[in-house]
Amino acid sequence: MNKMKTFTNHKSNRNILSWIFALLLFVIGILNIILIHPVPGLVYFVLSFLYSPPANKMFKERFGFGIPNAVKIVSGVLILMFTLGVSDLGDMIDKL
Repeated sequence: MNKMKTFTNHKSNRNILSWIFALLLFVIGILNIILIHPVPGLVYFVLSFLYSPPANKMFKERFGFGIPNAVKIVSGVLILMFTLGVSDLGDMIDKL
């Protein structure tokens, strides 16, 4: 019984982290649309959808597999590094 409780707690922590990162990408998308250009903003919106737990569940049901957490973490770090380091949005943040 205790192992099951730990598993569900760990799973809910992953869902919370997925929602936080999806929300972060959504906000970055809004900032890109307002401040930079609509195309990168739309890309961030699509990425935010892919990080949400319902999308992962849909992938598992429809295609038989979900996006592995390791892939989400690595791509998330790369996306944030690109956004804050190389993109025009990162330059605008630096000027503030």
